[in-house]
Amino acid sequence: MSASKIFILLSFLSVVLGLQILPISRKYYEEHLFASTGASSSHLCSHTSANILVEKTSLNPWWKNVELPHAYIADKVRKDFPILETEFKGKPLVYLDSAATSQKPKFVLDTLNHYYESVNSNVHRGAHTLSRDATSAYEGARDIVASLINAKSRNECIFTKGATEAINLVAMTYGRANVGPGDEIITTELEHHSNIVPWQILASQTGCKLNFAHVDQVNGTLDVEELKSLLSMRTKIVSFQHVSNTLGCVNPVRELVEAIREKAPNAKIVLDACQSVPHQAVDVQALNVDFMAFSGHKMCGPTGIGALWGREELLNSMPPFLGGGEMIDCVTLEGSTYLPSPGRFEAGTPPIAQAIGFGAAIQYLNNIGFEEIEAYEQELGDYLYKRLSEVKGITIFGPEKNRVALCSFHCDAVHPSDLSTFLDVEGVAIRAGHHCCQPLHQALGYSHSARASLYFYNTKEEIDKLIKALEESIAFFDAVGKTDSNSDDLNDDFVPFI
Repeated sequence: MSASKIFILLSFLSVVLGLQILPISRKYYEEHLFASTGASSSHLCSHTSANILVEKTSLNPWWKNVELPHAYIADKVRKDFPILETEFKGKPLVYLDSAATSQKPKFVLDTLNHYYESVNSNVHRGAHTLSRDATSAYEGARDIVASLINAKSRNECIFTKGATEAINLVAMTYGRANVGPGDEIITTELEHHSNIVPWQILASQTGCKLNFAHVDQVNGTLDVEELKSLLSMRTKIVSFQHVSNTLGCVNPVRELVEAIREKAPNAKIVLDACQSVPHQAVDVQALNVDFMAFSGHKMCGPTGIGALWGREELLNSMPPFLGGGEMIDCVTLEGSTYLPSPGRFEAGTPPIAQAIGFGAAIQYLNNIGFEEIEAYEQELGDYLYKRLSEVKGITIFGPEKNRVALCSFHCDAVHPSDLSTFLDVEGVAIRAGHHCCQPLHQALGYSHSARASLYFYNTKEEIDKLIKALEESIAFFDAVGKTDSNSDDLNDDFVPFI
């Protein structure tokens, strides 16, 4: 029986039978297992921790006295998120999985309810009041998105199901029309699968060559110089992340764009901004890319909605992605003509409620202020990194500096799935798996990792709860015997591969 299953059984017995198994065990750990000190070996592209236990024996460990200057943001907004009041068997929810999806404020929930209760109708298709109101709200959300990223025109913003569909749209329309044998596409091994698989499909269909820039194993970042070295006149598309969802590093977009424009002037640049747009001000005109994709559900919006931004002249030169209603200009039996962007790429009934909710989420974030959000998350991220780096047996992926408020890490003592299950018993929600980054994990030498990711509604105290639960979990697994924490076969039924 695995360690996580043993613990779940003990938890069940303690709750159902009223036994005091777990508290006694934890007291035993504190008295008998937190006695040793030492440090584990370092790993390339990682930071391996020193032991915090000696420091904790002092009356005032450093972290007790830390105050985050922008902590008032979380104090102000947490009441807006009903789910954050959730308890699991008396344990308050500590939600540290916002890189996978963010929680939703009541303002967004109320907006969705209002649409369905008072405005629900199809858009662009009716002269009656409900249809006009729904169309106004839907197109108003497009204006909000355009303003958020400083698009030149609202026509440059296409609603999609999410960033995955947005990148596929570019690959299957612009890519198919403009890429062929002898051409090259560049992406990186740091990417989310949604920024690798579409290009693999395109390469298999067109005969073009797909090149990859790799991770810098020393610094834990993209090897920028390698990417530059891959550029040539044959390069037709370069696609990369703004922020890594696993390493937490921030790519130097402007530096890369400048190099691409110089060495590959015919290339179009696709930016995956899923982990940047929710957390900081992003200006597409300043970045000077050609396409940018991002999701609504990672920035307090509903699921099933995202956006593709593209230069208007480019979008209007591209063939449609899907055919059907809404996207046509004129249909005859002999052929069809198509609307310009954005209608050309929004066939069928669109995700009306989701788009309106997306707009509401952006309004909510604007009311807080992206400068404030970024500043607070930088404080949270620095604190998370420093506290994690002092936990024995933890290896953090990515750079120490110039990173966002997420940490993926490997624990020597326990498989990520077991660790996540154990923490969940304490009400702490983290992600376990490969985070849709299998090539990156393979490059780092791990099959899976654990990840804690923060948003502006998180607090210093929640990080402290994570660290306490993490230390107790590691002690537990040390006590029952180490599992192979990097095994591909161990407890994979517990690992959510997303």
